[in-house]
Amino acid sequence: MADPLRINGVVEALPPSGIRAFFDLVMSMDDVISLGVGEPDFVTPQRIRESAISALGKGCTSYTSNKGMPELLREISSFLGSRYGIAYDAQKEILVTVGVSEAMDLAMRAIIEPGDEVIVPEPCYVAYQPCVKLAGGVPVGLGTWDLPGFKMTAEAIERLVTPRSRAVVLNYPANPTGASYTRDELVALSAVIQKHDLLAISDEVYDLLSYDLAHTALPSLAGMKARTIYLNGFSKGYAMTGFRIGYACGPERLIAAMTKIHQYTMLCASIVSQMAAVEALRNGLADATDMVKEYDRRRRFLVAKLNECGLSCHMPEGAFYAFPRISATGLDGATFATRLLKEQRVAVVPGTAFGALGTPFVRMTYAASMTKIEEAARRIATFVNKR
Repeated sequence: MADPLRINGVVEALPPSGIRAFFDLVMSMDDVISLGVGEPDFVTPQRIRESAISALGKGCTSYTSNKGMPELLREISSFLGSRYGIAYDAQKEILVTVGVSEAMDLAMRAIIEPGDEVIVPEPCYVAYQPCVKLAGGVPVGLGTWDLPGFKMTAEAIERLVTPRSRAVVLNYPANPTGASYTRDELVALSAVIQKHDLLAISDEVYDLLSYDLAHTALPSLAGMKARTIYLNGFSKGYAMTGFRIGYACGPERLIAAMTKIHQYTMLCASIVSQMAAVEALRNGLADATDMVKEYDRRRRFLVAKLNECGLSCHMPEGAFYAFPRISATGLDGATFATRLLKEQRVAVVPGTAFGALGTPFVRMTYAASMTKIEEAARRIATFVNKR
């Protein structure tokens, strides 16, 4: 007899998020300094909060167009044009989504046929490979664990291309490594993507959180706008995680397909969040710049302290994560994270949350106050020195 409660096999096989599973343990403990969840510790800037409050006060509680408010679509188009020189048609080539995570899911479902392969860098954000699988595709991991700066190379992509290859996922500045790319490096990647007639799905949600490199948007490169689904949003740069607002830009045909899925699932993003996003694009860049300066200060401090105590850590070029190798302790990442939590009350994420080969690593976020980071660094050094 058929089981009426049976679960889709792909869903059944998906592991739970390695980040959330670990933090179930964290929530049960006291006096924990969390360097775990990738969320800004800054409150959303006041002018953005006030725009949301004002929207509610005016009774703005309705649905919007599936694609998003025309006003927000125009602001996104204007922002990308002025900042990166990319000309997107506000009505045809942009879709407002419920966070960048929804945009990634829509992109995968819109382009993947069963069995299509999508090249995904590892380590990577925990949702990328599950999104490929849920869309019926096959994620093909491109390991950057031992590549300089955790960066994909054109040669590494070339080795993985097969007749089933459909797309390449890029994320920069990257979660969990903070890696980013120079313009020349991106040109090399784009050459192999074009050579094999692939799509690029470029998650650039951390673009404003760049320290050492001027951020280059992938679709701004020659020949790439026509084959890139560009993803961005407001959670990281503007500290608007709870507003759940993101967007996708790309060729009209692809955005129309993504919109079709979006209208049957999410319908539209929250009108209040969209109005807050309008304010962020118009007047929030100075606030974002101030936050970046503080992240930069924390970045340099934490990475220096990790290296001082023997945890080899490269300097992240963007985002707000450090990704140290903890092999010198003789522990794997999961054991390191568990014992550090229990013995010193510091929460970090095991590297295996971001790929199967992440055993020698942990991720630490410096999206925490400097006071907490200083104390966490002291506790980490105490823990390491006891090994």
